Amino acid sequence: MKNEDQAWLDYRARFADVYDESNYASPLQSTVMRASHRLAEKNFKENDHFAKVLEIGAGTGEHLNFVRHGFDHYVLADLDAKTLEVAERKLKGKFDNKLLYETQSGEELHYVDNSFDRLIASHVLEHISQPHLALKEWRRVVKNRGVLSILIPTDPGIAWRLGRHLGPRKNALAQGIAYDYVMAREHVNSCNNLIALLRHYFPERTESWWPFPIPSIDLNLFFVCHAIVDKMED
Repeated sequence: MKNEDQAWLDYRARFADVYDESNYASPLQSTVMRASHRLAEKNFKENDHFAKVLEIGAGTGEHLNFVRHGFDHYVLADLDAKTLEVAERKLKGKFDNKLLYETQSGEELHYVDNSFDRLIASHVLEHISQPHLALKEWRRVVKNRGVLSILIPTDPGIAWRLGRHLGPRKNALAQGIAYDYVMAREHVNSCNNLIALLRHYFPERTESWWPFPIPSIDLNLFFVCHAIVDKMED
């Protein structure tokens, strides 16, 4: 890619191979990351059912292990084909052949309107340069009264910045990853701005925080929004 930094090219080339190790290798970091996925699914029970589910930025498929509700079809979509290959290996033999893996950008989806009953974006929105357009695109493919579930880190809150130095930064540097540079390229949206967008576009929603039930960016590590898509106003 012309004029691209070599450090970024090296990181993207290794992303599929280092993602799980970078985020789930240490006991502390693994516990925290898995807590975020549980937070995103705690509102749903085994007797809940969504016929068609789309997960944007599914990566290596970690989030699906925490989905408790039933589904008929679950699409794992990601721009990085190599991460989906990892996901397919990890999830092989699970979920009764209900899974589909598709390489595509989360900012421009190749689906017709009203295709899905639930859309999940776990640790994705903070990476997208124009999140307001992505939210409109995600809303487009979700059916009326469907659910849009967004999980984001509370970056740049105090707790998140402290936690970053206690775990992922050290692990990444040990793998030769220019962590501070990569995070500057990866987390292009602040949590408080993303929350403002979600509250503007989706007045009907529920919000959750972790580890404390206090709506504070500085005290928590993760934020989840489950938005009900209302298309009757269109």
